[in-house]
Amino acid sequence: MAIKVLVVDDSSFFRRRVSEIINVDPRLTVVGNATNGKEACELVKALQPDVITMDIEMPVMDGITAVREIMKIVPTPILMFSSLTQAGAKATLDALDAGALDFLPKKFEDIARNRDDAVDLLQKRVAELAGKRFYLRRNSSVATTTKPVSIPSVRHTAATATKVMATPNTTATSSVGRALTGSAIASSLMTSSMPFHFRASGKKYQLVAIGTSTGGPVALQKILTQLPANFPHPIVLVQHMPVTFTAAFAARLNNLCRIEVKEAQDGDILRAGVAYLAPGGQQMMVDGRNVGARLRIIDGGDRMNYKPCVDVTFGSAAKVFNDRVLSIVLTGMGADGREGARMLKSNGSTVWAQDEDSCVVYGMPQAVAKAGISSHDLPLDRIAECILIELGLS
Repeated sequence: MAIKVLVVDDSSFFRRRVSEIINVDPRLTVVGNATNGKEACELVKALQPDVITMDIEMPVMDGITAVREIMKIVPTPILMFSSLTQAGAKATLDALDAGALDFLPKKFEDIARNRDDAVDLLQKRVAELAGKRFYLRRNSSVATTTKPVSIPSVRHTAATATKVMATPNTTATSSVGRALTGSAIASSLMTSSMPFHFRASGKKYQLVAIGTSTGGPVALQKILTQLPANFPHPIVLVQHMPVTFTAAFAARLNNLCRIEVKEAQDGDILRAGVAYLAPGGQQMMVDGRNVGARLRIIDGGDRMNYKPCVDVTFGSAAKVFNDRVLSIVLTGMGADGREGARMLKSNGSTVWAQDEDSCVVYGMPQAVAKAGISSHDLPLDRIAECILIELGLS
């Protein structure tokens, strides 16, 4: 049976264009079109689509409001179309926080170098997201009862106190609780009360490295908001994301988290309790020695499929920190991170992968798990807890 798709956009030209691309794929079929969010909400109930493509800016009801309403009515995987502007970045992140699972640039020339690749990517994204329909609906009934992981009390230094006082409403409980009304439907497990056992390895670390793609913004928010302000190590983050999005995403995370989160800059010296997000369109490399290591931000390179690339950052971290990296590969399409994780493991570092049930797309973690590289395959809502246990903070 073909995957049913609802196309929502106020532009008749764009609706027709997207519909033609989707209908060419034998796996997919467009079952309806809507010109605004209000129409979309009505058609979702009537047509029960497997996936929705959604514009952000529309009359009557905008895309972000529509996402929130659909997640209340009939939770359905939603792919947002966004402009690659700073305003578009904020709106897209708002849509993901509301419950949308993924996004693509609205201009097809921004998706890929040629039209055929752009068409192929759109079809693949829609097909991948369709598998999350029943997962979303199953979990929507338990999201409001999911309990956030408790965080051990920590002693704030003078340096971290300023951050905490400046954002008094960004405790882990409030951040997670806020997410449960929207994006947690897309990322939380069936229940946090599931039996779960994890034992620390006893290894020593100097760096935490996390790589992700599709579904990553919500996953990273879920993990990072649960870390204490005096987190003892630097964190490097690689999220596949356009150039104009990473600064806005880093700022959003910084406002929500008790640790500091910033878009990485060339020459940044790695500091404990700071998470460095790789800039879109470039590569982030760890350089120097393990004591006083710094970041190099270099040109993305025309030959690289991903900019930023998890393999590049993980591989450089392996050379500098050897066996003292705790690395995690989260939800995402493709296999980026597998080879970098392989380098880390060969040097003695620890590699974890997000488990299949909690992934939006089980591509990147699957590549690591199937290669036998990951020592643990963990549910998303337990990863922060396991980090704290592994580092001796819990």
